[in-house]
Amino acid sequence: MTAQVEELPPGYPLSWEADVVLRDGSVAHVRPIKPSDGPLIEEFHSKQSDESIYLRFFAPLRRLSAKDLHRFTHVDYVDRVALVATVRGDIVGIGRYDRVSPTSAEVAFNISDHFQGRGIGSVMLEHLAAIAEEDGITRFVAEVLPQNRKMLAVFSEAGYNVTRRFEDGIVSVSFDIAETEASVAVRTAREHRAEAKSMSSILTPRSIAVIGASTNPDAIGHLVLRNIVENGFTGSLAAVNAKAPEILGVPSFPRVGDVPDEVDLAIVAVPARNMLSVVEQCADKGVRSLLVISSGFAESGDEGARLQAEVVRTAHASGMRVLGPNSFGVVNLDPEVRLNASIAPRLPASGGLGLFAQSGALGIAVLDSAARRGLGVSVFASAGNRADVSGNDFMHYWIDDAGTRAVGLYLESMGNPRKFSRIARQLASRKPVIVTASGFTAYGLPPGHQVRESPLGQSVLQAIFGQAGVIRTENTHQLFDIAQLVCGQPLPAGPRVAVVANSDALSSLTAQAVQTMGLQMTHGPVSIGSEASPEEFREALDRAAGDPDVDSVVACFIPPLLTEDEAVAAAVRSAARTHGKPVLGSLMGMRRGADDLQYSDAEGIARVVPVYSMPEDAVRALAQVTRYSQWRSADHGELVAPIGIAKRTVQELIDGILGDDPEGRGLSGDEAATLLGAYGVPVWRTVRVLSADDAARMALELGYPVVLKSTAERLRHQISVMSIRVDLGTEQEVRTAYESLDEQLMPGEKGSIVMQRMASTGVACVVRSTEDPLFGPVVSFSIAGAPTELLDDVEHRIPPMTDVDVRELIGSVKAAPLLRGYRGAEPVHAAALEDLVARVSVLAEDHPEIAELVLNPVQAHPGGADVLGAEIRIAPAPQRRDASRRAL
Repeated sequence: MTAQVEELPPGYPLSWEADVVLRDGSVAHVRPIKPSDGPLIEEFHSKQSDESIYLRFFAPLRRLSAKDLHRFTHVDYVDRVALVATVRGDIVGIGRYDRVSPTSAEVAFNISDHFQGRGIGSVMLEHLAAIAEEDGITRFVAEVLPQNRKMLAVFSEAGYNVTRRFEDGIVSVSFDIAETEASVAVRTAREHRAEAKSMSSILTPRSIAVIGASTNPDAIGHLVLRNIVENGFTGSLAAVNAKAPEILGVPSFPRVGDVPDEVDLAIVAVPARNMLSVVEQCADKGVRSLLVISSGFAESGDEGARLQAEVVRTAHASGMRVLGPNSFGVVNLDPEVRLNASIAPRLPASGGLGLFAQSGALGIAVLDSAARRGLGVSVFASAGNRADVSGNDFMHYWIDDAGTRAVGLYLESMGNPRKFSRIARQLASRKPVIVTASGFTAYGLPPGHQVRESPLGQSVLQAIFGQAGVIRTENTHQLFDIAQLVCGQPLPAGPRVAVVANSDALSSLTAQAVQTMGLQMTHGPVSIGSEASPEEFREALDRAAGDPDVDSVVACFIPPLLTEDEAVAAAVRSAARTHGKPVLGSLMGMRRGADDLQYSDAEGIARVVPVYSMPEDAVRALAQVTRYSQWRSADHGELVAPIGIAKRTVQELIDGILGDDPEGRGLSGDEAATLLGAYGVPVWRTVRVLSADDAARMALELGYPVVLKSTAERLRHQISVMSIRVDLGTEQEVRTAYESLDEQLMPGEKGSIVMQRMASTGVACVVRSTEDPLFGPVVSFSIAGAPTELLDDVEHRIPPMTDVDVRELIGSVKAAPLLRGYRGAEPVHAAALEDLVARVSVLAEDHPEIAELVLNPVQAHPGGADVLGAEIRIAPAPQRRDASRRAL
């Protein structure tokens, strides 16, 4: 029998629905209230304690009247808004606001006694504030009894500037709901703690049930169970198999509900057709998370994608996270956990590298590479189709994981780049994040990965990595080259390098690589000769590492016939341990064990000197790590917050345009000027002139000197005598210029001549913002003309941007020297140009309906930055993946 689909009330805002992670790591569903919620509200109310009822209603309202129920459940989603949080279909929290003035609303919450302390009130406040802001409300007010400390804490701990007033036994609370630096920091910290906690049941489970554990040694369920057993998992373990009472010495039960212990993690290896039934059984059991090894979901086609979505919906509705489907599994080599819930045939030793790979096949290759290099791993995970849990979740976990020194990610797609950028920046500020990225285009996207296609592509992706401090590599070989360095050695203090070798050719080759890769050679290259002894090699290394003008040492050695490998390794190890600087080795043709290169530094931290097959590999890794070290120690600035912004004015203009043209359209010149003016960006006036007399009259009105130009498509991008006349200082010059321009026009181009006041001499730039389907708002900068149109010398950044981001965006284009005073020219006004870009970034962040904005040209000159032309297109706002309210 097919379940009936409930008819939603008029105006029901589907976009407000969201799955959220609570403080304890479980999942709840947030949605707008519906008239049909009456019975659920009654049930919720009946389970509340007398104290909770009194604190919410200021009266012992043990039973809700029909009138109250109707008022609570019937809202207009505009002036009266209510949200509910549900788990397994039951309401566990209610939040609402009622508008009391055009810009303020009274807010109230009611949280289930059984779910208090899980952060539901904080989540509801975030969602209500975001919704209210979209509808022009700027302030929340509330009345709270003084003894309701939990609710008062929800307001005071949210990062808002809260005002309290005590009168007649009631605390009146009020606060502006616009985001502040403090409120964003609070939301980010809460999200981090919740999502990291949600990973604990996957990575550090106390109990596991393998559903689909088979007695067949060739079955995946049997393989996973065997790996868990053989790796010595320290928690409790059960198998679920209807026919066997025991598998591999592990007790087996017919259903997961029959397992006597609680189950943190259910590992599912059953056919896709049985998955929904298994998920429902896990929900009944109270399982916290699912690891789905099974395939046959989104990677198999549309029907599999629908099944996958239903699995995630069912799991989230019951409070569970889902890793997979089609996952390779997870590994946690912490001796306190000893979890190998994967199908990996070979594991590396325990160590400090956290690894994430979306692909199962590449997961096997990644783990094998780590094992061959002797590189220890803390945690490994494969997300498969990443229907729910993704690399973002694992990055949250690694931020605080003491056992992880560095993180390596192999990414084939990215579902939420804005969130990735934000979390990666948090993580990279503490630990190196190394990424190998493939895919991200319509041709490279793996089956089962559902991603919005981006027309901007790889150039924006590279900007995201750079902005977040991520080290991007071309392949997994380079990923592990870097991982060996950052896991084994301290970060370089700077770019100064010493090279010591026992071969002239080798020292020269290494020194050339140092210079080519942007490092500075400050010691050597030293070549001690091929007949030098290990002791001479040690002395040369000691001098190099002890040089105060050296930050890192690259040691290269080709052994002669009678050299002891252990002595050479000891020399390299001694230099690193004695001086505390990064030392890298290229010890070619030598037999050595990892033990020869291990040591403890002055602080007792276990270290190992990384060794590379070729010097170029060592120098490439050192160059990338040095740049990361410089990024990490640099001042990243503060979020830009330009003054003089009228956000509501722009939103009303946009709403009016979309009200008349629901599909959106380009703005007229006056509309564009009004929109930009509301954000403090004046646009120079452009007027159309239809005759020489008209041109002379307008020149007098605008003020000499002026410019005449044709906007005909054939001529508009030609900066030549055919399309433009500049520096017209007299009426006669204007008349002559108009007539000569008009003669160049074809019949269909008549009426295309426009006039503008002559701008100061300077550098023409292009500032653009684009609402990308995948990346969200993207701000771009370039120098106008050939650098943009022929050389693609365009750089990008993702809002929100700091003042340093803005400065780096402008300075990172190859043509940037033109702005700083090229060949004796006077530098442009950098602060004015930076302020303009900052205002565009805030505008793009605030208004996703701005599909595209192009300021061209922006004339940057010593006295300022003038916007001479602007084109803006408005379209219905896409649903951004990383909005101002937390959601999975």
